[in-house]
Amino acid sequence: MSKWVIKGLKTGLVTTRYPKSMEDAPGVSPGYPRPALTHEGTDEVCPTRALYRDTDGLHLSDGRCVHCFRCKRGTSNPVAWDKGFEVARLIGKTLPKALQKSAHIRVIDAGDCGACLNEVRLLNNPFYNMHRLGFFITPTPRQADILLVVGPVSENMQTALIKTYEAMPEPRRVMAVGACALSGGVFGPGFASGSGVSDILPVDIEIPGCPPPPLAILHGLLRLAGRTKDGGEQ
Repeated sequence: MSKWVIKGLKTGLVTTRYPKSMEDAPGVSPGYPRPALTHEGTDEVCPTRALYRDTDGLHLSDGRCVHCFRCKRGTSNPVAWDKGFEVARLIGKTLPKALQKSAHIRVIDAGDCGACLNEVRLLNNPFYNMHRLGFFITPTPRQADILLVVGPVSENMQTALIKTYEAMPEPRRVMAVGACALSGGVFGPGFASGSGVSDILPVDIEIPGCPPPPLAILHGLLRLAGRTKDGGEQ
């Protein structure tokens, strides 16, 4: 036991300092493509139509991007990528002030392949440690303030998702995490799954990615709590 204590003291603090300072450790985010007008033909290699072209040039619908990197590696005119993870989009209301420092989350797997769910699970490990910021997972919707949904919402999960939402007390907020939860991803819409959570429930915040890294989800939680906008806790 003493050896572990000594090793812990030598190792020091391992938890990320985000959101007090930006995390720049390698591998924290795959980033997103940033298309420009000059990228001719790049949209043709995108399998999910995340890249699309109109009269104004090439654009990105990041809710459909699955990080396949074909626009970077599968074309002679590659699109540049950035490494940012603060990509949450607040489209509804933030939590009321009374819940901003302490909020409970009910996680629902609505047909997820396992990738997004694993990223959400990492929020509880020592490096991300979302407890230090006042976010906690709860097994019951009756104690939940935030409904975090991953997956395209398969047909068999629609009723369960609605019942979970209805069991939550007001004020309740919905977070859609991952490309499947935002747009159906590569699985939907189809005969067995839908085109995202917004088809079933009112979504308050969207976290794109396939899967989004833990810090992107953490940034989304902070935005939903009204504690950050574009970096750094306020």
